[in-house]
Amino acid sequence: MQHPTPASALRQARHHLIEYGALLPGAVNESLLKSWQRSIAAGLSPMGRLIATEHASGGDLRHTMARNHELLAHSRPVMEYLFEQVRHIQSVVILADNRGTLMHTMGDPYFLNKAERVALAPGASWREEHRGTNAIGTAIAEESAVQVHGAEHFLERNGFLTCAAAPIMSSCGHVIGILDISGDQHNGHPLTLGLVNTAARMIENRLLIATCKRSVRLHLHAHAEGIGTVAEGILAVSEDGWIIGANRLALVLLHMNAKGIGATQLSSVLDARLPDLLDRHKRRPGLATQVNLHDGTTLFVQVQADPGVLPLQIASALEPSANATQDALSSLDTGDLKWRHAADKARRVLDKPIPILVQGESGVGKEYFARASHDCSQHARGPFVAINCAAIPENLIEAELFGYAPGAFTGAKKEGSLGRLREANGGTLFLDEIGDMPMAMQTRLLRVLQERTVTPLGGGRSVEVDFALVCATHSNLREAAEQGRFRSDLYYRINGLTVHLPALRERTDFQALVERLLVGLNPGREVHLAPELLEPMRQHAWPGNLRQLASVLRTASAMLNDGETCIDYQHLPDDMAQDLVTAPPAPALARDQEPHSLQALSSYAVKQALEASRGNISLAARTLGISRQTLYRKMGTRQS
Repeated sequence: MQHPTPASALRQARHHLIEYGALLPGAVNESLLKSWQRSIAAGLSPMGRLIATEHASGGDLRHTMARNHELLAHSRPVMEYLFEQVRHIQSVVILADNRGTLMHTMGDPYFLNKAERVALAPGASWREEHRGTNAIGTAIAEESAVQVHGAEHFLERNGFLTCAAAPIMSSCGHVIGILDISGDQHNGHPLTLGLVNTAARMIENRLLIATCKRSVRLHLHAHAEGIGTVAEGILAVSEDGWIIGANRLALVLLHMNAKGIGATQLSSVLDARLPDLLDRHKRRPGLATQVNLHDGTTLFVQVQADPGVLPLQIASALEPSANATQDALSSLDTGDLKWRHAADKARRVLDKPIPILVQGESGVGKEYFARASHDCSQHARGPFVAINCAAIPENLIEAELFGYAPGAFTGAKKEGSLGRLREANGGTLFLDEIGDMPMAMQTRLLRVLQERTVTPLGGGRSVEVDFALVCATHSNLREAAEQGRFRSDLYYRINGLTVHLPALRERTDFQALVERLLVGLNPGREVHLAPELLEPMRQHAWPGNLRQLASVLRTASAMLNDGETCIDYQHLPDDMAQDLVTAPPAPALARDQEPHSLQALSSYAVKQALEASRGNISLAARTLGISRQTLYRKMGTRQS
């Protein structure tokens, strides 16, 4: 869109397109023609008035900026640098979100005054359907850098502008924002587009590094000297070798497209395996390594990882078994068939409008399971919002879930609150311990799930929401619904697919779990359990399940002296060591004594925790991973 076609000829061509629906071949370039056609299809007229939805309200703008806070944080320093490069011309540097809403501007005071007359100010929408052909809106539509000069703008009122805009892409290859330079058409320069495109890539690289801190990063270039420059490619790679993030230059270097992110093994594009690259990095950190693409092209790769990346945590430490599908759920699979069956069932409904209900005792890893399901789904690029319904005070849960308007109640934030349900838009909402949700909130939640809209407390318009739903509970919701303690219509709404996660005492992969947890808790050390300790621990009741096991192993690891690698009785917390020594092993319940409902299992876990803590409520609650208030409630249920 940079051809110096006279303004009169452009106006005549635009009029001809509106009048006759076509242009003579070569009248304007193909990209400009398509943008004009989209503008006409949106019902715009070059001399017409703008539609009423062109500008966001103050509240909507605040929500937009809150939703894009990370993009804003990494863009502002680059915008300041960019403005210094164009300070000599009357212009403004603009950041818009991926919907075309302007969020931040920086520019020449004189030109800012002119720009605001055509709404080049925060809150204004510059999507093509609102403003016709323009650099910001057209860059969104084309997902590429564009320059729109003078009369190329569809609306006559914008003809005094020359604008260059480039999309800012996420690590998954999606447009998350637009960077733009707009100025007076008489001061336009052909190099402005290259300048804004380079600045956009600087922002992309900053965002990728910030959002992939917990991943290994590979920095690529055809020349070793190019690593560390704005021209480098950057890859984020998971521990098992999957490419989970990339900037545009990395995709070009590897002959990939954005659809391959999350679905491509590093070894399928390079002749190098991740363990080999990490080994070279360990021996010679900071040194670029020469590798080849499978077509023979040579590249240089430098491994970078922030401190703390390689030590594994509980979830990431659980290595996939040999025959499991390589995805986020399989990263939690250490061989137990019951757990694997639950994961296989969940995979079948991901990306379908079917909610998942995860049942299991406290501490079995329901949230890890929900997060892994999110990471396996198409919603992985959106947020994962976890809410523990039992941990929020009853008088605050409504405001926490649904948000509130400014001044909705005494003590409310003056700017209001978005609410967790709206924060989950585009991602996954995880409602943990949903059985503890107050009945009044169940009614409001049911309405949200039916209508897919949220209305904040204190008034305000309803807002559409779209999220995948995963709920979790330790209790028997069907029984609760039958007894009137849980809304039956809500139960059937959230119970699209029920999966049950086994308790630790029921699992067949205890040793594998222990080994993987010890790897994560002791990076760089080969710590193991003493053989005489493994079996008593295997047969312990573990009322707190995986959470309790991880806590015991963490404490035991901390008690090891320098040079020690074997955990024995003396390293265990005193109460655990005493339980294992003085009490007979606690095998899984006999068949005729086995609880046949989650309510019974929950009561059994509470009983074990109270006995193990000798009646200490605080210790028992910590063991079970629940609050004292919830434990008292469960004790009342158990005694009734």
